[in-house]
Amino acid sequence: MNELMEAVRAGRTAETLRLTARLTDAERRARLAELKELRKELRKTPAWENRSMKVLPALHLAGAACHTGAAAAAAWIGASDLRWNQAPTDALLRALEGRDTGWLADVAHRLAQRPESAGVRYDLMAALVARSGCEVPVTDPYVIGWVRHVGAGRCLNLVDRLRREPHLAPLVGGLFTLKDLGEIRWLFGDGPGSWQSALAALAREGLLDRASLVDACVARLLRGGGPTDHRVFLPLLTELALTREEQRARIPDWTGLARDAVSPVASHAQAVLAGLALDGGLSSRRLAEASEGLLFRAEKKLVRAQLVLLGKVLSRDAGATAELLPVVAQAFGHEDSEVQERALKLVERHAKRLDDSEARDGLACLVPQLVPALRTRAAAVLGVAAGTVEEVYEEVLPPAPEPVRTAPAPRTAEEVAEEVGALLAADGDVAAFERALDGLVRRTHQDPEGLRAALGPVLATRWWTRTEQRHRYGREHLFGNTRYGLLTAQEGLELLLATLHGVVSTHTLHEGMRRRTSEYECVHSGLSRVFDARLREVAYRLRTDPMPLLLATPSWSTGLLEPEELVDRLAEYRRLDARVGAADFAQALLRVRRDDRAAAEQAARRARALGTPEGTRLARWLAGVNTLPSSARRTRGVRILLESTELPELQDGFPPEFQRLGRPTSVFADRWHCAHWDRSIRGHWLAVLPERREMVAARLLGDLAGTAVDDERGAAVLPLLAESGGEAGEAVHLCVAYGLGARHAEDRLAAVDALLVLAARGELDAARLGADLGELVGRGAVKPQRLADSARTAAATGANATMWEMLRHVLPVPLAGLTGARPEAAAVAARGLGDLLAVAAECAERSGAKGEVAHLAGTAARRGSSRLVTQARRLRDALAEEVAA
Repeated sequence: MNELMEAVRAGRTAETLRLTARLTDAERRARLAELKELRKELRKTPAWENRSMKVLPALHLAGAACHTGAAAAAAWIGASDLRWNQAPTDALLRALEGRDTGWLADVAHRLAQRPESAGVRYDLMAALVARSGCEVPVTDPYVIGWVRHVGAGRCLNLVDRLRREPHLAPLVGGLFTLKDLGEIRWLFGDGPGSWQSALAALAREGLLDRASLVDACVARLLRGGGPTDHRVFLPLLTELALTREEQRARIPDWTGLARDAVSPVASHAQAVLAGLALDGGLSSRRLAEASEGLLFRAEKKLVRAQLVLLGKVLSRDAGATAELLPVVAQAFGHEDSEVQERALKLVERHAKRLDDSEARDGLACLVPQLVPALRTRAAAVLGVAAGTVEEVYEEVLPPAPEPVRTAPAPRTAEEVAEEVGALLAADGDVAAFERALDGLVRRTHQDPEGLRAALGPVLATRWWTRTEQRHRYGREHLFGNTRYGLLTAQEGLELLLATLHGVVSTHTLHEGMRRRTSEYECVHSGLSRVFDARLREVAYRLRTDPMPLLLATPSWSTGLLEPEELVDRLAEYRRLDARVGAADFAQALLRVRRDDRAAAEQAARRARALGTPEGTRLARWLAGVNTLPSSARRTRGVRILLESTELPELQDGFPPEFQRLGRPTSVFADRWHCAHWDRSIRGHWLAVLPERREMVAARLLGDLAGTAVDDERGAAVLPLLAESGGEAGEAVHLCVAYGLGARHAEDRLAAVDALLVLAARGELDAARLGADLGELVGRGAVKPQRLADSARTAAATGANATMWEMLRHVLPVPLAGLTGARPEAAAVAARGLGDLLAVAAECAERSGAKGEVAHLAGTAARRGSSRLVTQARRLRDALAEEVAA
């Protein structure tokens, strides 16, 4: 080993620098092979180990010094495997100081082109730029590094620090071309002392070109970018304080921003346009162009402000009526009825100026977009017969989803390996998991060696196959741990693969099957224990007595198993004289279809004729019907939860792990500890009891309540719950109710999907759901504003009658909370209720609903014009109107 390699392997950076300085270019190139070999060797060792931490800085320095090509040197310096233990910057610069300026410039620009994730140090790039005298590279990593560097210097204020920057103009220009400001947004600050105020001050001093800054700001805001970019560039544009002439020169830009930019930017652009319009600097045609986009924005504040502006312009300039009034009428299609009414008032005020019959006809065409309560007024103003603008309502529901047949198990070992690898890379649905599981079992029984060979590439990616990586409790403990069970489907696959690979001992697998009752039980434990017991049984049998196939593989995507298929599988077991797995057979019984009595009776006769204990047990099971335990409501805080009684049917003759499903559940007796944090397992829980979703829903109710009460996530399971089988009773409806009031929009959307699926299948009890929601709103578990958003989304699909039937049972409770309560309590009860009344009014108007809602008249009779009172009056009037012909 030569002297240089000894110094590098010993981690002596100073000696490495001294030795490389003596080498000629040819000698440096000769050392590269050994350095690269050492780099390969260190890649197998984690970067945080002592040896790597000691050797890598010297290796980094030696490689940078020995590469004579600029491209190779830059690649070595910026290599990802060397980024965490690099040589000091001053040492690197000393190692490169003998190179010519062109070479240094080339390295600097190549380093600046590397992605930000490469972690190339800014001080190194800046020093190379300074030594070479080249143009500064205006790339994202370089500009981001510069911003961090300037922000770190606290000895001077920001303006002074920027004044000292020799490349100020190009680097400031680079700020406007950054793809994302997310990582450095916090450095820009706000108000005095911020980057925005500093750049504006430098523009006033003439160190930066003000016109270029304005152009760059506007261009960046028009282009958009990250979600927080406007917090940097909009304050800068405001600091630059454009004159009225500069604003007038950019009217097309303000129009584009007002129509399409994020809300704060659009609000600024609207304010600029409003100032120009009121000063006479904006023609009516330009105002109409800007308004067309603004009036369709979702932000009600912007739409109302634009209608106010249009009203002022129309009052001052009668000649603009023909151009602006049709634009005002575009707001007839806005989702908010108050916006519609504001627009209609403007039309009523100025329509008499319209002499053009074609313009009146154009307005008349937009009248049907108004809510029914406003159409009569609009028809009277425009001279249109009221009957011509009425609509005949027709309820629209999505088609009811149909379950999908599960495809046969993969036939070859290669197909099994492919599907298992896909499931480990990304969670699949129940059908994909069960197919892969059945394929593993079948191929292990038929050709275990071929399966292991095919699984080789998949096993190579698993952590437990690498001898240098050890779980702190050991692999045996991890796969044998039965305290909480297998918490995810992926963990189940890992267990089976580890079993096939010989990582887990037979003793551990046997002990896993013999799990005793754990003190760590929760409401989910009954479902998780069933899922866990079957997989542990499969794992043990893979090692000791491979099964020819799985009995419980579902026939349908919901987890349902056809009885004829189960009989066929039992017949195959009898033909092969194979031993049936107790957990697999028990799961098959829970999945087998019993609601089709003719099919069940026919399959029962065939099962009995098999003459096996399992056939006789299946025949008796098919003779029964699915029953549900009795349930009772309990409250815990603001939550409404359910307790269930015992169900002997699920205890008699079932393995111990399955019997918990038939035991009573309690919201108080169950232990609070729950380790089932991974929500991907919930679809598999539904497949445990595919014809008794009420039992699953009751166990998920606490989680769904958390989405509304505690702002947690977790309502994605609701569409699967709606598509499952069995009665949709109290538990299912309560789950949907909590989902409709969830904090996160994605969860509310999932609840709306579930509601529509239930409605399309004829399983939705809108009155029950509404009563549940009313109680939850009254208790404070569901916020009216969130419920309003969900109801509006569902109604937008065409389900107005369904939503009205639900909302008319929701409203009495919160409306009653407004009367006879202390002012503070009434104020809390009124929060968001106006939005809920608005959705209810729209649904009633569109569906032609009639009748009365308790306590609505008292709210509508209140004084004032608040949103709550206005929408209460609107709903009262809609319910009192005659049905349109």
